[in-house]
Amino acid sequence: MPADSLDARFARAELLFQQSRHELAAHELRQILAVAPENPPAHALLALCLVEQKQFDEAQREAEVAVGQGPDFAFAHYARARVLEERNDFDGAAAAIGEAVRLEPTDADFHAQHAQIRFNRHEWALALAAAETGLQFDPEHVAANNLRAMALVKLGRQAEAGQTIDATLARSPENSFTHANRGWTLLESGDRKQALHHFQESLRLDPTNDWARAGVVEALKAGNPIYAVMLRYFLWMQKLSQGAQWAVIIGLFVGNKLLGAWAASNPAMKKWVLPIQLVYLGFVLLTWLAQPIFNLLLRLNRYGRLALSEEQTRSANLVGTCLFTGLTALGIAIAAGFPLWLIVLTLVSFGLALPVSAIFKCHEGWPRKVMTAYAGAMALTGLASVVLVAANQPTGMALAGLFAMGIFINGFLANILMSQRPRR
Repeated sequence: MPADSLDARFARAELLFQQSRHELAAHELRQILAVAPENPPAHALLALCLVEQKQFDEAQREAEVAVGQGPDFAFAHYARARVLEERNDFDGAAAAIGEAVRLEPTDADFHAQHAQIRFNRHEWALALAAAETGLQFDPEHVAANNLRAMALVKLGRQAEAGQTIDATLARSPENSFTHANRGWTLLESGDRKQALHHFQESLRLDPTNDWARAGVVEALKAGNPIYAVMLRYFLWMQKLSQGAQWAVIIGLFVGNKLLGAWAASNPAMKKWVLPIQLVYLGFVLLTWLAQPIFNLLLRLNRYGRLALSEEQTRSANLVGTCLFTGLTALGIAIAAGFPLWLIVLTLVSFGLALPVSAIFKCHEGWPRKVMTAYAGAMALTGLASVVLVAANQPTGMALAGLFAMGIFINGFLANILMSQRPRR
């Protein structure tokens, strides 16, 4: 195949890639590599096409070939960084993009990718620095501007973030990602109506934008004042490092225990401490159940049910089933004079909503599998305790106690699993 024909094919592949027609672009690149296998640019671009199609193993092979054939070709290292980032190998991705930046320090695309990797690692200040370095070479770079705004939001500098995104939107009003980014910035500041407008515009421009779709769901739920408070808490927690998040969780738990111990030694203070403890308990339950419960309510909204993802719908259905079973058991128990087995069934059903709600909060892979297995084990333990209590077997209450202990452990186990991002 003549060189000019190869160049034409590569230009066509680049155009198809820019149009998000990744499968067709990959076909063109494979045609090139069939006759010219020593071609680092084609291997690198093919890696990017494959990672967009979630073909991670093949994408990494192509990226490694590109780097091997062109160790001084910066774009090959960039492609490798993109693949490793998508595979949740952030350390490897940071090293790869660092090499790309070393080889071509003035390329804004590379600095934007560096910012993206730092952002995914919750390194907000480093993400901001990388984005601003890229903007020194291309002040109008859309991705770098968006990442600068995203980092500013996490650093609590919402006003600067809004100015950055507004300027980016003025230059690129048809960019779906920028509209979604503006929506999340507005949601952080409590302006859900304007946020919803930008999320909807983002989806109009790109119906496959899952980030915007998630924003629509959160903006609709934030219309409820209770969920609006919880959303502020969720967004605040996301800004913290994993260590800081654990400090908050453990600190609240220990504080509640110390408060209870103090009230026990000072009986006159119990009437003041009890409401605080009940508020704490309600808050803890809402941190786990607010999202699936309000997702369940959102299914009654004609726009909301279309915005919910399949995972959100399944989580809402599972939690709803647990709560409905618990309410039904409670109603029957009241009518029947509170037989013990129905009380146990009520408590088991309500309690099971907690591990079930955590399943789809865990990333796909081993964390979700472990959480699913744990929820299944809890369900079997709870069901066995109900059956044994109904049969007047003394082991029934022992199993009910084991179930209660499992619910307590669930809070810590689920938080650990939710923080894990397995390699893909």
